[in-house]
Amino acid sequence: MGTSTNPTNQVMDIVVVIASVVLLSATNVDGRKDLAPGVKDGITEFAALNCRAQTSSIMDFGGIGDGKGSNTKAFRAAVEKLGKAPGGGQLIIPPGKYLTGPFNLSSHFTLYLQKDAVILASPDEGEWTVVDALPSYGKGKEPPFGRFNAFISGCNLTDVVITGDNGTIDGQGRTWWDKAGTLKAKRPNLIELVYSKQIQISNITLINSPSYHIHPTYSSDVIIQGITVLTNVSTNNTDAIVPDSCNNTRIEDCYINTGEDCISIKSGWDAYGLGVGMPTSTVTIRRITCIAPDSSLMSIGSEMSGGVKDIRIQDCRCINTQSGLRIKSSIGRGAYVRDVFAKGITMENMQWAFYMTGNFGSHPDNKSTPTAVPVIENINFQDINAKNVTTAGQMGGVPGHPYKGICLSNTTIQMAPNAPPPAWNCSDITGSSTTVTPPPCPPLAGKGGPCKFPTDKLPIESVKLKMCPVHATGGSASPSASPGGSPSSSPAGESSLSSLIPTSTLVGKSAAPK
Repeated sequence: MGTSTNPTNQVMDIVVVIASVVLLSATNVDGRKDLAPGVKDGITEFAALNCRAQTSSIMDFGGIGDGKGSNTKAFRAAVEKLGKAPGGGQLIIPPGKYLTGPFNLSSHFTLYLQKDAVILASPDEGEWTVVDALPSYGKGKEPPFGRFNAFISGCNLTDVVITGDNGTIDGQGRTWWDKAGTLKAKRPNLIELVYSKQIQISNITLINSPSYHIHPTYSSDVIIQGITVLTNVSTNNTDAIVPDSCNNTRIEDCYINTGEDCISIKSGWDAYGLGVGMPTSTVTIRRITCIAPDSSLMSIGSEMSGGVKDIRIQDCRCINTQSGLRIKSSIGRGAYVRDVFAKGITMENMQWAFYMTGNFGSHPDNKSTPTAVPVIENINFQDINAKNVTTAGQMGGVPGHPYKGICLSNTTIQMAPNAPPPAWNCSDITGSSTTVTPPPCPPLAGKGGPCKFPTDKLPIESVKLKMCPVHATGGSASPSASPGGSPSSSPAGESSLSSLIPTSTLVGKSAAPK
Protein backbone atom coordinates (compact mmCIF):
# COMPACT_ATOMS: atom_id res chain seq x y z
CA MET A 1 0.00 0.00 0.00
CA GLY A 2 3.02 2.27 -0.11
CA THR A 3 3.90 4.67 -2.88
CA SER A 4 5.07 3.26 -6.17
CA THR A 5 8.63 3.67 -7.33
CA ASN A 6 7.91 2.92 -10.99
CA PRO A 7 9.39 5.18 -13.70
CA THR A 8 6.10 7.05 -14.15
CA ASN A 9 6.23 8.39 -10.60
CA GLN A 10 9.89 9.31 -11.00
CA VAL A 11 9.06 11.20 -14.18
CA MET A 12 6.19 12.95 -12.43
CA ASP A 13 8.57 14.18 -9.72
CA ILE A 14 10.70 15.75 -12.42
CA VAL A 15 7.66 17.23 -14.15
CA VAL A 16 6.51 18.82 -10.88
CA VAL A 17 9.76 20.75 -10.68
CA ILE A 18 9.60 21.81 -14.33
CA ALA A 19 5.96 22.82 -13.99
CA SER A 20 6.71 24.98 -10.96
CA VAL A 21 9.40 26.82 -12.88
CA VAL A 22 7.13 27.34 -15.89
CA LEU A 23 4.27 28.48 -13.69
CA LEU A 24 6.32 31.14 -11.96
CA SER A 25 8.10 32.35 -15.07
CA ALA A 26 5.21 32.43 -17.53
CA THR A 27 4.45 36.00 -18.50
CA ASN A 28 0.70 35.51 -18.48
CA VAL A 29 0.37 33.45 -15.31
CA ASP A 30 1.07 34.92 -11.90
CA GLY A 31 0.68 31.53 -10.29
CA ARG A 32 1.28 31.32 -6.56
CA LYS A 33 3.49 34.35 -6.22
CA ASP A 34 0.57 36.22 -4.71
CA LEU A 35 -0.92 33.19 -2.94
CA ALA A 36 2.00 31.62 -1.10
CA PRO A 37 1.80 32.08 2.69
CA GLY A 38 3.78 34.98 4.08
CA VAL A 39 4.91 36.11 7.48
CA LYS A 40 3.37 39.20 9.05
CA ASP A 41 4.23 40.33 12.59
CA GLY A 42 5.85 36.96 13.20
CA ILE A 43 2.75 34.99 12.22
CA THR A 44 2.51 32.88 9.05
CA GLU A 45 -0.62 33.82 7.13
CA PHE A 46 -2.41 32.51 4.06
CA ALA A 47 -5.35 33.68 1.97
CA ALA A 48 -8.71 32.00 2.54
CA LEU A 49 -12.42 32.64 2.30
CA ASN A 50 -12.76 32.47 6.05
CA CYS A 51 -10.49 31.89 9.04
CA ARG A 52 -11.14 29.20 11.65
CA ALA A 53 -11.39 29.33 15.40
CA GLN A 54 -9.77 25.94 16.02
CA THR A 55 -6.72 24.32 14.40
CA SER A 56 -5.26 20.83 14.73
CA SER A 57 -2.64 18.76 12.96
CA ILE A 58 -3.34 15.36 11.48
CA MET A 59 -0.66 14.16 13.92
CA ASP A 60 -3.05 14.98 16.77
CA PHE A 61 -5.29 12.19 15.43
CA GLY A 62 -2.57 9.57 15.04
CA GLY A 63 -1.32 10.60 11.61
CA ILE A 64 1.53 8.58 10.08
CA GLY A 65 3.63 10.42 7.51
CA ASP A 66 5.77 7.58 6.17
CA GLY A 67 3.74 6.87 3.01
CA LYS A 68 2.97 3.31 4.18
CA GLY A 69 0.79 3.35 7.28
CA SER A 70 -2.92 3.98 6.81
CA ASN A 71 -4.32 7.38 7.83
CA THR A 72 -7.92 6.68 6.88
CA LYS A 73 -9.17 6.65 10.48
CA ALA A 74 -7.08 9.72 11.31
CA PHE A 75 -8.50 11.84 8.48
CA ARG A 76 -12.07 10.79 9.14
CA ALA A 77 -11.75 11.42 12.88
CA ALA A 78 -10.12 14.81 12.30
CA VAL A 79 -12.86 16.02 9.98
CA GLU A 80 -15.53 14.67 12.32
CA LYS A 81 -14.14 16.60 15.27
CA LEU A 82 -13.06 19.83 13.58
CA GLY A 83 -16.24 19.93 11.53
CA LYS A 84 -18.16 20.44 14.76
CA ALA A 85 -15.82 23.11 16.15
CA PRO A 86 -17.56 26.40 17.03
CA GLY A 87 -16.15 29.03 14.70
CA GLY A 88 -14.94 26.41 12.20
CA GLY A 89 -12.03 23.98 12.13
CA GLN A 90 -8.71 23.81 10.32
CA LEU A 91 -6.72 20.62 9.72
CA ILE A 92 -3.00 21.04 9.08
CA ILE A 93 -1.08 18.41 7.10
CA PRO A 94 2.64 18.78 7.93
CA PRO A 95 5.52 17.60 5.71
CA GLY A 96 5.40 13.86 5.03
CA LYS A 97 3.43 11.35 2.98
CA TYR A 98 0.00 10.40 4.33
CA LEU A 99 -1.64 7.37 2.77
CA THR A 100 -5.41 7.32 3.23
CA GLY A 101 -8.64 6.02 1.84
CA PRO A 102 -11.39 8.40 0.71
CA PHE A 103 -12.75 10.91 3.21
CA ASN A 104 -15.46 13.56 3.30
CA LEU A 105 -15.09 17.20 4.28
CA SER A 106 -17.34 19.30 6.47
CA SER A 107 -18.83 22.79 6.39
CA HIS A 108 -16.78 25.69 7.75
CA PHE A 109 -13.66 23.60 7.36
CA THR A 110 -10.15 24.19 5.99
CA LEU A 111 -7.78 21.46 4.82
CA TYR A 112 -4.29 23.00 4.73
CA LEU A 113 -1.30 21.19 3.20
CA GLN A 114 2.06 22.56 4.24
CA LYS A 115 5.05 22.60 1.91
CA ASP A 116 6.29 19.02 1.27
CA ALA A 117 3.05 17.54 2.59
CA VAL A 118 1.61 14.82 0.35
CA ILE A 119 -1.78 13.13 0.74
CA LEU A 120 -1.71 9.78 -1.07
CA ALA A 121 -4.92 8.11 -2.23
CA SER A 122 -5.02 4.48 -1.20
CA PRO A 123 -4.75 2.08 -4.16
CA ASP A 124 -6.74 -0.52 -2.19
CA GLU A 125 -10.04 -0.75 -4.08
CA GLY A 126 -11.63 -2.23 -0.96
CA GLU A 127 -11.44 1.19 0.73
CA TRP A 128 -13.64 2.77 -1.94
CA THR A 129 -17.44 2.72 -2.04
CA VAL A 130 -19.52 2.46 -5.20
CA VAL A 131 -22.20 5.16 -5.29
CA ASP A 132 -24.98 6.07 -7.71
CA ALA A 133 -24.27 8.11 -10.81
CA LEU A 134 -25.06 11.81 -10.58
CA PRO A 135 -28.75 12.54 -11.34
CA SER A 136 -27.93 14.53 -14.50
CA TYR A 137 -25.92 11.63 -16.01
CA GLY A 138 -28.16 8.58 -15.76
CA LYS A 139 -26.27 5.36 -15.31
CA GLY A 140 -22.87 7.00 -15.82
CA LYS A 141 -20.28 7.05 -18.58
CA GLU A 142 -18.43 3.76 -18.17
CA PRO A 143 -19.66 0.51 -16.56
CA PRO A 144 -23.42 0.54 -15.90
CA PHE A 145 -22.99 0.10 -12.16
CA GLY A 146 -22.52 3.64 -10.85
CA ARG A 147 -19.15 5.07 -9.87
CA PHE A 148 -16.59 4.98 -7.12
CA ASN A 149 -16.91 7.82 -4.64
CA ALA A 150 -14.41 10.66 -4.97
CA PHE A 151 -11.21 10.67 -2.93
CA ILE A 152 -11.98 13.98 -1.16
CA SER A 153 -15.67 14.76 -1.28
CA GLY A 154 -18.61 16.50 0.35
CA CYS A 155 -22.30 17.12 -0.17
CA ASN A 156 -24.52 20.00 0.96
CA LEU A 157 -21.56 21.89 2.45
CA THR A 158 -21.01 25.59 3.04
CA ASP A 159 -17.65 27.37 3.30
CA VAL A 160 -15.05 24.72 2.39
CA VAL A 161 -11.37 25.53 1.82
CA ILE A 162 -8.67 23.22 0.43
CA THR A 163 -5.40 25.13 0.27
CA GLY A 164 -1.80 25.17 1.40
CA ASP A 165 1.81 26.08 0.72
CA ASN A 166 1.98 24.03 -2.50
CA GLY A 167 1.36 20.70 -0.79
CA THR A 168 0.34 17.79 -3.02
CA ILE A 169 -2.66 15.49 -3.35
CA ASP A 170 -1.67 12.39 -5.30
CA GLY A 171 -4.49 10.21 -6.66
CA GLN A 172 -2.10 7.36 -7.54
CA GLY A 173 -4.18 6.88 -10.66
CA ARG A 174 -1.94 4.27 -12.25
CA THR A 175 -3.67 1.57 -10.21
CA TRP A 176 -7.01 2.55 -11.72
CA TRP A 177 -5.77 3.18 -15.26
CA ASP A 178 -4.21 -0.28 -15.40
CA LYS A 179 -7.62 -1.80 -14.59
CA ALA A 180 -9.33 -0.19 -17.59
CA GLY A 181 -12.17 -2.42 -18.78
CA THR A 182 -12.25 -4.53 -15.63
CA LEU A 183 -13.55 -2.11 -13.00
CA LYS A 184 -17.06 -2.64 -11.64
CA ALA A 185 -17.75 1.12 -11.65
CA LYS A 186 -16.44 4.40 -13.07
CA ARG A 187 -13.02 5.52 -11.83
CA PRO A 188 -13.14 7.99 -8.92
CA ASN A 189 -12.52 11.72 -9.15
CA LEU A 190 -9.92 13.33 -6.92
CA ILE A 191 -11.91 16.23 -5.42
CA GLU A 192 -15.69 16.45 -5.82
CA LEU A 193 -18.05 18.74 -3.92
CA VAL A 194 -21.76 18.40 -4.68
CA TYR A 195 -24.71 20.67 -3.84
CA SER A 196 -22.30 22.97 -2.00
CA LYS A 197 -21.54 26.68 -1.84
CA GLN A 198 -18.62 28.92 -0.90
CA ILE A 199 -15.81 26.68 -2.12
CA GLN A 200 -12.13 27.59 -2.36
CA ILE A 201 -9.44 25.28 -3.79
CA SER A 202 -6.09 27.04 -4.06
CA ASN A 203 -2.31 26.86 -3.93
CA ILE A 204 -1.87 23.08 -4.07
CA THR A 205 -0.61 20.54 -6.61
CA LEU A 206 -2.85 17.71 -7.81
CA ILE A 207 -1.31 14.75 -9.61
CA ASN A 208 -2.48 11.51 -11.18
CA SER A 209 -6.17 11.56 -10.42
CA PRO A 210 -7.92 8.33 -11.41
CA SER A 211 -10.41 10.51 -13.32
CA TYR A 212 -11.33 14.23 -13.03
CA HIS A 213 -9.06 16.24 -10.72
CA ILE A 214 -11.52 18.93 -9.50
CA HIS A 215 -15.25 18.42 -10.05
CA PRO A 216 -17.60 20.91 -8.36
CA THR A 217 -21.15 19.83 -9.20
CA TYR A 218 -24.56 21.45 -8.59
CA SER A 219 -22.63 24.07 -6.61
CA SER A 220 -22.24 27.85 -6.47
CA ASP A 221 -19.67 30.48 -5.57
CA VAL A 222 -16.51 28.53 -6.38
CA ILE A 223 -12.94 29.87 -6.46
CA ILE A 224 -10.16 27.71 -7.95
CA GLN A 225 -6.86 29.56 -7.88
CA GLY A 226 -3.14 28.85 -8.14
CA ILE A 227 -3.51 25.13 -8.83
CA THR A 228 -0.98 22.89 -10.58
CA VAL A 229 -2.42 19.75 -12.20
CA LEU A 230 -0.08 17.07 -13.56
CA THR A 231 -0.95 13.64 -14.90
CA ASN A 232 -0.18 11.08 -17.57
CA VAL A 233 -1.05 12.83 -20.83
CA SER A 234 -2.03 9.55 -22.52
CA THR A 235 -4.82 8.74 -20.04
CA ASN A 236 -8.39 9.76 -20.91
CA ASN A 237 -11.00 11.35 -18.64
CA THR A 238 -8.34 12.98 -16.45
CA ASP A 239 -9.73 16.48 -17.05
CA ALA A 240 -8.24 19.03 -14.68
CA ILE A 241 -11.08 21.38 -13.66
CA VAL A 242 -14.69 20.49 -14.46
CA PRO A 243 -17.41 22.93 -13.33
CA ASP A 244 -20.59 20.89 -13.75
CA SER A 245 -24.00 22.56 -13.32
CA CYS A 246 -22.28 25.27 -11.28
CA ASN A 247 -23.11 28.95 -10.88
CA ASN A 248 -20.66 31.78 -10.20
CA THR A 249 -17.20 30.24 -10.61
CA ARG A 250 -13.73 31.81 -10.80
CA ILE A 251 -10.76 29.84 -12.16
CA GLU A 252 -7.42 31.63 -12.39
CA ASP A 253 -3.61 31.42 -12.24
CA CYS A 254 -3.28 27.68 -12.85
CA TYR A 255 -0.74 25.46 -14.64
CA ILE A 256 -2.19 22.28 -16.13
CA ASN A 257 -0.60 19.36 -17.98
CA THR A 258 -3.16 16.62 -18.55
CA GLY A 259 -4.47 13.89 -20.83
CA GLU A 260 -7.88 15.51 -21.25
CA ASP A 261 -9.30 19.05 -21.17
CA CYS A 262 -7.57 21.57 -18.98
CA ILE A 263 -10.97 23.09 -18.24
CA SER A 264 -14.16 21.26 -19.18
CA ILE A 265 -17.56 22.87 -18.68
CA LYS A 266 -20.50 20.50 -18.37
CA SER A 267 -24.14 20.40 -17.21
CA GLY A 268 -25.55 16.91 -17.69
CA TRP A 269 -26.14 14.29 -20.33
CA ASP A 270 -29.13 14.06 -22.70
CA ALA A 271 -32.52 13.35 -21.09
CA TYR A 272 -31.00 13.23 -17.59
CA GLY A 273 -29.38 16.65 -17.91
CA LEU A 274 -32.54 18.07 -19.45
CA GLY A 275 -34.57 16.65 -16.56
CA VAL A 276 -32.35 18.08 -13.82
CA GLY A 277 -32.09 21.35 -15.76
CA MET A 278 -29.22 22.99 -13.88
CA PRO A 279 -27.02 25.14 -16.14
CA THR A 280 -23.41 26.09 -15.71
CA SER A 281 -23.35 29.89 -15.82
CA THR A 282 -21.31 32.96 -14.95
CA VAL A 283 -17.83 31.45 -15.12
CA THR A 284 -14.64 33.53 -15.41
CA ILE A 285 -11.38 31.84 -16.44
CA ARG A 286 -8.13 33.83 -16.39
CA ARG A 287 -4.39 33.30 -16.71
CA ILE A 288 -4.30 29.56 -17.34
CA THR A 289 -1.32 27.77 -18.87
CA CYS A 290 -2.43 24.51 -20.52
CA ILE A 291 -0.65 21.54 -22.07
CA ALA A 292 -3.11 18.89 -23.30
CA PRO A 293 -1.73 16.97 -26.33
CA ASP A 294 -4.98 15.07 -26.89
CA SER A 295 -7.49 17.68 -25.79
CA SER A 296 -8.11 21.41 -25.25
CA LEU A 297 -7.54 24.53 -23.21
CA MET A 298 -11.29 24.89 -22.65
CA SER A 299 -14.08 22.59 -23.77
CA ILE A 300 -17.82 23.10 -23.44
CA GLY A 301 -19.72 19.81 -23.53
CA SER A 302 -20.31 17.45 -24.87
CA GLU A 303 -22.55 16.85 -21.84
CA MET A 304 -24.29 20.26 -21.73
CA SER A 305 -27.97 19.32 -21.49
CA GLY A 306 -28.62 21.60 -18.52
CA GLY A 307 -27.39 24.56 -20.56
CA VAL A 308 -24.24 26.70 -20.51
CA LYS A 309 -24.19 30.49 -20.54
CA ASP A 310 -22.02 33.53 -19.79
CA ILE A 311 -18.56 31.97 -19.93
CA ARG A 312 -15.58 34.35 -20.01
CA ILE A 313 -12.01 33.26 -20.70
CA GLN A 314 -9.07 35.61 -21.14
CA ASP A 315 -5.29 35.96 -20.98
CA CYS A 316 -4.60 32.23 -21.29
CA ARG A 317 -1.89 30.22 -22.99
CA CYS A 318 -1.90 26.73 -24.48
CA ILE A 319 1.10 24.84 -25.82
CA ASN A 320 1.34 21.45 -27.56
CA THR A 321 -2.43 21.11 -27.22
CA GLN A 322 -4.85 19.49 -29.64
CA SER A 323 -7.31 22.40 -29.72
CA GLY A 324 -7.58 25.76 -28.06
CA LEU A 325 -11.29 26.40 -27.66
CA ARG A 326 -13.94 23.84 -28.49
CA ILE A 327 -17.68 23.30 -28.24
CA LYS A 328 -19.06 19.76 -28.51
CA SER A 329 -22.70 18.78 -28.72
CA SER A 330 -25.12 16.49 -30.54
CA ILE A 331 -28.74 15.84 -31.37
CA GLY A 332 -30.23 14.48 -28.17
CA ARG A 333 -28.46 16.98 -25.93
CA GLY A 334 -31.00 19.78 -26.28
CA ALA A 335 -30.53 22.92 -24.14
CA TYR A 336 -28.09 25.63 -25.21
CA VAL A 337 -24.62 27.12 -25.17
CA ARG A 338 -24.78 30.89 -25.40
CA ASP A 339 -22.83 33.99 -24.52
CA VAL A 340 -19.29 32.63 -24.60
CA PHE A 341 -16.47 35.19 -24.70
CA ALA A 342 -12.76 34.50 -25.24
CA LYS A 343 -10.09 37.20 -25.38
CA GLY A 344 -6.30 37.38 -25.27
CA ILE A 345 -5.53 33.70 -25.93
CA THR A 346 -2.12 32.56 -27.23
CA MET A 347 -1.56 29.12 -28.73
CA GLU A 348 1.49 27.26 -30.02
CA ASN A 349 1.84 23.86 -31.69
CA MET A 350 -1.84 23.07 -32.19
CA GLN A 351 -3.88 20.73 -34.34
CA TRP A 352 -6.89 23.07 -34.30
CA ALA A 353 -7.15 26.60 -32.97
CA PHE A 354 -10.97 26.39 -32.95
CA TYR A 355 -13.07 23.24 -32.88
CA MET A 356 -16.85 22.93 -32.89
CA THR A 357 -18.98 19.89 -33.60
CA GLY A 358 -22.66 19.06 -33.54
CA ASN A 359 -21.96 15.37 -33.97
CA PHE A 360 -20.27 14.31 -30.75
CA GLY A 361 -22.64 11.42 -30.56
CA SER A 362 -22.08 9.42 -27.38
CA HIS A 363 -25.31 8.83 -25.44
CA PRO A 364 -26.06 7.24 -22.06
CA ASP A 365 -28.88 5.03 -23.39
CA ASN A 366 -31.71 4.94 -25.92
CA LYS A 367 -33.71 7.71 -24.24
CA SER A 368 -32.18 10.45 -26.37
CA THR A 369 -34.56 12.05 -28.86
CA PRO A 370 -33.87 13.69 -32.22
CA THR A 371 -36.18 16.56 -31.27
CA ALA A 372 -33.75 17.67 -28.52
CA VAL A 373 -31.54 19.85 -30.71
CA PRO A 374 -28.99 22.07 -28.94
CA VAL A 375 -28.96 25.82 -29.59
CA ILE A 376 -25.44 27.28 -29.88
CA GLU A 377 -25.28 31.06 -30.27
CA ASN A 378 -23.34 34.25 -29.53
CA ILE A 379 -19.85 32.74 -29.38
CA ASN A 380 -17.12 35.41 -29.44
CA PHE A 381 -13.37 35.03 -30.01
CA GLN A 382 -11.09 38.07 -30.15
CA ASP A 383 -7.40 38.92 -29.78
CA ILE A 384 -6.27 35.36 -30.56
CA ASN A 385 -2.68 34.64 -31.59
CA ALA A 386 -1.72 31.11 -32.64
CA LYS A 387 1.48 29.64 -34.11
CA ASN A 388 2.32 26.37 -35.83
CA VAL A 389 -1.30 25.27 -36.35
CA THR A 390 -2.40 22.40 -38.60
CA THR A 391 -6.03 23.54 -39.08
CA ALA A 392 -7.23 27.02 -38.13
CA GLY A 393 -10.82 25.97 -37.56
CA GLN A 394 -12.78 22.72 -37.68
CA MET A 395 -16.27 24.13 -37.14
CA GLY A 396 -19.48 22.21 -37.79
CA GLY A 397 -22.91 22.55 -36.22
CA VAL A 398 -25.92 20.24 -36.30
CA PRO A 399 -27.08 19.67 -39.90
CA GLY A 400 -30.11 21.83 -40.49
CA HIS A 401 -29.62 23.59 -37.15
CA PRO A 402 -26.53 25.78 -37.54
CA TYR A 403 -24.48 27.17 -34.70
CA LYS A 404 -25.10 30.89 -35.09
CA GLY A 405 -23.58 34.17 -34.03
CA ILE A 406 -19.99 32.93 -34.22
CA CYS A 407 -17.71 35.99 -34.14
CA LEU A 408 -13.95 36.17 -34.82
CA SER A 409 -11.92 39.37 -34.62
CA ASN A 410 -8.27 40.43 -34.38
CA THR A 411 -7.12 36.85 -34.81
CA THR A 412 -3.83 35.75 -36.37
CA ILE A 413 -3.12 32.07 -36.98
CA GLN A 414 0.27 31.08 -38.37
CA MET A 415 -0.14 27.76 -40.13
CA ALA A 416 2.40 24.96 -39.72
CA PRO A 417 4.79 24.56 -42.67
CA ASN A 418 3.25 21.20 -43.64
CA ALA A 419 -0.38 22.14 -42.89
CA PRO A 420 -2.68 20.73 -45.61
CA PRO A 421 -5.31 23.00 -47.15
CA PRO A 422 -7.88 24.23 -46.47
CA ALA A 423 -7.09 26.20 -43.33
CA TRP A 424 -10.78 26.24 -42.35
CA ASN A 425 -13.39 23.47 -42.55
CA CYS A 426 -16.88 24.81 -41.87
CA SER A 427 -20.45 23.54 -42.11
CA ASP A 428 -23.77 24.47 -40.49
CA ILE A 429 -22.45 27.62 -38.82
CA THR A 430 -23.17 31.31 -39.34
CA GLY A 431 -21.40 34.40 -38.08
CA SER A 432 -18.98 37.19 -38.90
CA SER A 433 -15.33 38.14 -38.73
CA THR A 434 -12.97 41.07 -38.97
CA THR A 435 -9.17 41.17 -39.19
CA VAL A 436 -8.65 37.40 -39.28
CA THR A 437 -5.63 35.66 -40.85
CA PRO A 438 -5.87 33.37 -42.74
CA PRO A 439 -9.27 34.52 -44.06
CA PRO A 440 -12.03 32.39 -42.53
CA CYS A 441 -14.49 30.18 -44.37
CA PRO A 442 -17.42 31.83 -46.23
CA PRO A 443 -20.01 31.34 -43.44
CA LEU A 444 -17.82 33.56 -41.22
CA ALA A 445 -16.57 35.96 -43.88
CA GLY A 446 -19.13 38.69 -43.30
CA LYS A 447 -17.89 41.87 -41.64
CA GLY A 448 -19.22 42.29 -38.13
CA GLY A 449 -16.78 44.55 -36.33
CA PRO A 450 -14.91 43.63 -33.15
CA CYS A 451 -16.38 40.77 -31.17
CA LYS A 452 -17.94 41.38 -27.77
CA PHE A 453 -16.38 40.92 -24.37
CA PRO A 454 -18.37 41.97 -21.27
CA THR A 455 -17.16 45.01 -19.34
CA ASP A 456 -19.12 44.21 -16.18
CA LYS A 457 -17.71 42.05 -13.38
CA LEU A 458 -19.26 38.80 -12.29
CA PRO A 459 -20.04 38.75 -8.54
CA ILE A 460 -17.36 36.10 -7.89
CA GLU A 461 -14.69 38.38 -9.36
CA SER A 462 -15.17 40.90 -6.52
CA VAL A 463 -14.62 38.39 -3.72
CA LYS A 464 -11.44 39.08 -1.72
CA LEU A 465 -9.83 36.45 0.47
CA LYS A 466 -8.94 37.08 4.10
CA MET A 467 -5.53 36.52 5.65
CA CYS A 468 -5.59 33.68 8.17
CA PRO A 469 -2.92 32.26 10.50
CA VAL A 470 -1.45 28.80 10.05
CA HIS A 471 0.49 26.89 12.72
CA ALA A 472 2.91 24.06 12.14
CA THR A 473 1.66 21.54 14.68
CA GLY A 474 -1.87 22.48 15.58
CA GLY A 475 -3.14 23.98 18.79
CA SER A 476 -5.86 26.59 18.71
CA ALA A 477 -5.90 29.85 16.83
CA SER A 478 -8.26 32.76 16.70
CA PRO A 479 -9.54 34.04 13.39
CA SER A 480 -7.29 36.80 12.09
CA ALA A 481 -8.99 40.12 11.71
CA SER A 482 -8.74 42.09 8.54
CA PRO A 483 -7.03 45.45 8.97
CA GLY A 484 -9.48 47.83 10.49
CA GLY A 485 -12.23 45.28 11.01
CA SER A 486 -13.42 41.88 12.15
CA PRO A 487 -12.80 38.67 10.21
CA SER A 488 -16.12 39.07 8.44
CA SER A 489 -15.54 42.60 7.27
CA SER A 490 -14.64 43.44 3.67
CA PRO A 491 -13.19 46.64 2.20
CA ALA A 492 -15.66 49.01 0.63
CA GLY A 493 -16.75 47.91 -2.81
CA GLU A 494 -15.73 44.29 -2.28
CA SER A 495 -17.96 41.32 -1.69
CA SER A 496 -17.73 38.55 0.85
CA LEU A 497 -18.60 35.16 -0.60
CA SER A 498 -21.49 34.67 1.81
CA SER A 499 -23.19 37.74 0.34
CA LEU A 500 -23.33 36.05 -3.05
CA ILE A 501 -25.49 33.09 -2.06
CA PRO A 502 -28.74 33.38 -4.03
CA THR A 503 -32.04 33.52 -2.22
CA SER A 504 -33.18 30.45 -4.12
CA THR A 505 -31.16 27.26 -4.44
CA LEU A 506 -30.23 25.62 -7.73
CA VAL A 507 -33.36 23.56 -8.28
CA GLY A 508 -35.86 23.11 -11.05
CA LYS A 509 -35.48 23.20 -14.80
CA SER A 510 -33.46 25.71 -16.77
CA ALA A 511 -35.16 28.16 -19.05
CA ALA A 512 -35.91 26.91 -22.54
CA PRO A 513 -33.48 28.03 -25.24
CA LYS A 514 -34.50 31.23 -26.92
